[in-house]
Amino acid sequence: MCAATISATIITYNEEKNVGACLESIAWVDEIIVVDSMSTDRTVDICRGYTQKVIQRPWPGHVLQKQFALEQATGDWILSLDADERLSPEARQEITTELGSVPPDIDGFMFPRHSFYLGRWINHGGWYPDYKLRLVRKGKGSWGGTDPHDKLEVEGKTGTLKSDILHYVYRNLSHQLATVDSFSAITARQWQEQGRTFRLLPLLVRPPLKFFECYFWKKGFLDGLPGFIIAVASSFYVFLKYAKLWEEEHRSASDA
Repeated sequence: MCAATISATIITYNEEKNVGACLESIAWVDEIIVVDSMSTDRTVDICRGYTQKVIQRPWPGHVLQKQFALEQATGDWILSLDADERLSPEARQEITTELGSVPPDIDGFMFPRHSFYLGRWINHGGWYPDYKLRLVRKGKGSWGGTDPHDKLEVEGKTGTLKSDILHYVYRNLSHQLATVDSFSAITARQWQEQGRTFRLLPLLVRPPLKFFECYFWKKGFLDGLPGFIIAVASSFYVFLKYAKLWEEEHRSASDA
């Protein structure tokens, strides 16, 4: 029996198709915190069916929004999920078992994350087990990384659980391409702000290397045609980051 209290945090924006199933998977925790970025669909109404702790707040970026949500939680342990994720029943059982006798020097737990895309669970190509730190002791964790690639970090040691977080990553190919377009633009702008300059060689070399990594080195071919599509999209994402850095530099030069 777990004596520790558990809070769960989620950030949302127009997630009416996902958030209900996510919240249902964590309805058993002691407290749910939702931080919503001014959704215009039914997201907030759905969330209020599970918790009254729904905070609407303009979008400041992935890292800052998740950190704000983390700071609102009051439980002994804080579980952070995305709206397109679910906690498997096995993970719930494992959490309650582990927290019943967790050593004092363990401040967080990693989970394997299993993604469902293009009609199947993806098991290769670098997509699984895709370990993520998602459960941290209150006061010991914080969100870092660089938008849009946020990362939960912890001060002390971490344990690793066996049960999956389930990730329903993209609705379809159009959704994946829209995400690739958005994330590559954010990265290119950040590179420019950091003083990084465009070079032709990475644009030519790194996209095909990424395809080789995903499809051959990490055995994406074992996931059939979806594995091939994922490898191509991953390569295209790398290409777009460098192409958009070049575009940003030329736009800045023309505006000068």
